Amino acid sequence: MSGSTGVLRLGTRGSALALAQSRKVAEALTAATGRPVELVEVVTAGDRSNAPVHRLGVGVFVSALRDALAAKEIDFAVHSYKDLPTAGQEGLHIAAVPPREDPRDALVTRDGRTLAELPPGATVGTGALRRIAQLHALGLHLTVVPIRGNVDTRLARVRGPEADLDAVVLARAGLIRLGRAEEITETLDPMMMLPAPAQGALAVECRADDSELVELLAVLDHPPTRAAVTAERAFLATLEAGCSAPVAAFAVVAEGEPDASGAGGGDEIYLRGAVISPDGTRDLRLSRTGTPAEATEIGKALAADLLDLGADSILGTPTDSGPGTQHFGAQT
Repeated sequence: MSGSTGVLRLGTRGSALALAQSRKVAEALTAATGRPVELVEVVTAGDRSNAPVHRLGVGVFVSALRDALAAKEIDFAVHSYKDLPTAGQEGLHIAAVPPREDPRDALVTRDGRTLAELPPGATVGTGALRRIAQLHALGLHLTVVPIRGNVDTRLARVRGPEADLDAVVLARAGLIRLGRAEEITETLDPMMMLPAPAQGALAVECRADDSELVELLAVLDHPPTRAAVTAERAFLATLEAGCSAPVAAFAVVAEGEPDASGAGGGDEIYLRGAVISPDGTRDLRLSRTGTPAEATEIGKALAADLLDLGADSILGTPTDSGPGTQHFGAQT
């Protein structure tokens, strides 16, 4: 780390959303510690390619940032947590998981219609197989179109002068962080569209041997968010599925109910998980509860429950089994 008072170098992707997320973290760290932070843009393989994310591989948006950390070109990095591989990186440490932004998905339509109001055959664009699968599972007979690109590019497909889609589905968190919440037509209920594991959460990562910085960054950590994300990612890891698989998970940490004697009432974690076939014909959903301290075990147990129901056969389904599902990505 550059001294105990020097400027900290925060590595970030150069997209508008990544910069917005990193600036928010930088401002929070400076406000809490007084340490100045400068942003250092790092270009990743995912930023250089227009190929579908599943063809680029897991971690395509974070490997360059991690390389820069290891080379000490930056002091810490901010990732969209859902982009991180579930396996840890030797020598690096997730020092903080800040408070999560709204993890739900959002619908933006050309004419203000909600999802239920879209007519059969309406074209809906999305970059994630998880969303494609769940849109098919709703049985609304929509035409799902795989798309990639940044938030502005995707919004232009429904709101621009050359709009060619009736709707797009994006992460609500990204729209909020970009100050584009007014674009949202409908925020989708998780019962209808379960989010991706760790959607809306950020990971602040540094070198594990930089004990001073590890301690400094801890001020940004939000334990309920960390517990929720830990459960969701343990679920994903146990299924041995990547960030672009048709897997969804959403954990909520809430205050538990006291028993009849008034005892108890500690925090509880409620995890919902789903595995959906790309064409939507198979949709397995279950839930589990426990304490935040049991987050990892809850995620593993829920995955085991779904595997017992045959989730592994869905995860082995070719990604082009549903109409219009052959291209997908994990971004936004």
